[in-house]
Amino acid sequence: MPRIWWCPSGPLIGLPIHAAGIYTDDGQGAAISDYVVSSYFPSASALAYATRPADPSQKFSLLTVANPSGAQLPGTELELEKIEKHTATLPTQELTRGEATVEKVKKGMENASWVHFACHGAANPDKPWESALILADHTRLTLREISDMSLPHAEFAFLSACQTAKGMDDAPDQSAHLSTGMMACGYRGVIGTMWKIKDEYAPFVADRVYEKMLEGGQPDYKRAAYALHDAVQALRKEHKVPFATWLPFIHVGV
Repeated sequence: MPRIWWCPSGPLIGLPIHAAGIYTDDGQGAAISDYVVSSYFPSASALAYATRPADPSQKFSLLTVANPSGAQLPGTELELEKIEKHTATLPTQELTRGEATVEKVKKGMENASWVHFACHGAANPDKPWESALILADHTRLTLREISDMSLPHAEFAFLSACQTAKGMDDAPDQSAHLSTGMMACGYRGVIGTMWKIKDEYAPFVADRVYEKMLEGGQPDYKRAAYALHDAVQALRKEHKVPFATWLPFIHVGV
């Protein structure tokens, strides 16, 4: 299926262009996702940076963080179980609940090429660089802190948290949020969410995404857009979930 990158501007930034279509009342119908695989990028320079030559000596390692705040998010730990099915023979560090302190997560990110956060997210529309991932004891790992880190191995980030791709309400022509911010910090591709996501469906999406990205035991971050597309299409067409359930998931970058 053809691939298309969207770089919206002005008020279009806040719209889910990847979900444009003609729908019936039950959320089914014809959509752009029936014809193309969509990704977003904040600017041409950001996309160019994301496509810079890869280090041939780069080795795969995955950091997973689940339910660090101890909130009522049972799906987050199931999410990690789904991922573990595909990473059994690959180097992975797992931080759950109270283990996921800011310091441990930051250290893990410095050593990992891929990161997966299954937790609460906090968008800050007024100060995007203060948008954060909620970790142990309700501490916050802000985008500003991440930008100050050295992330030499960064390739791919999956932000399975609410509103990690939510822009500014008062300035809809600004595309600053956690997902594009992670690209600015060095990640070549990011999966994020425009709005709230349902805890019970996130494990399904993660399972399908990592199954494709780790196919044959060969990790490839460049498969992320197609992997997410397949997962979301399965939710939409096979499971026929409500429109708002599959719509928030987006891919940013390459």
